[in-house]
Amino acid sequence: MIVFAVIIAAMKFLIASDIHGSAEAAGKIAELYRNGSYDKLLLLGDLLYHGPRNDLPSGYDPKRTIAILSELRNEIIAVRGNCEAEVDQMVLPFPVLSESAVVFADDKTIFLTHGHIWNEERHPEGIDVFLSGHTHIPVIRERDGILFFNPGSVSIPKGGFDASYGEWIDGSLRILSLSSRQMMMEAGTQA
Repeated sequence: MIVFAVIIAAMKFLIASDIHGSAEAAGKIAELYRNGSYDKLLLLGDLLYHGPRNDLPSGYDPKRTIAILSELRNEIIAVRGNCEAEVDQMVLPFPVLSESAVVFADDKTIFLTHGHIWNEERHPEGIDVFLSGHTHIPVIRERDGILFFNPGSVSIPKGGFDASYGEWIDGSLRILSLSSRQMMMEAGTQA
């Protein structure tokens, strides 16, 4: 298991998962990041490839997606999804092959993973917040003292939800529709 940890004093993150090679979705996330005064972009895996179980997302263009994400290389903390491969690391200028990462912010221990290995049933102890993607369904749920958060998918939403992304602002999490920027779900981490 590869894990890396980051301590960040700034407290505003844009959180996205399951881009699946959609340059259209990657472009929207990059624009949101640039215009939103965020401190880091947290990517929860499945960046370039759509996988055998998904249809091609709108705007599927992995090479363009690489270019868009590469422009933000110093702003990204990413973890490996089930669709990432060694070749993805060869074409992306930021680490993408760690199955998890830990970020410390707002006096919280935040665990980042894709969700296909670590999940709500199998997770490390001593964390306050568990960020994952994989299901393409947005979730904010507290269980056993841990806040579980899935921003949904920016490119291939499932479960009848809009394409969505998340925000961490001063210890609060919320999920927003990618098309309307309207809030879909919200929760604070103070409990």
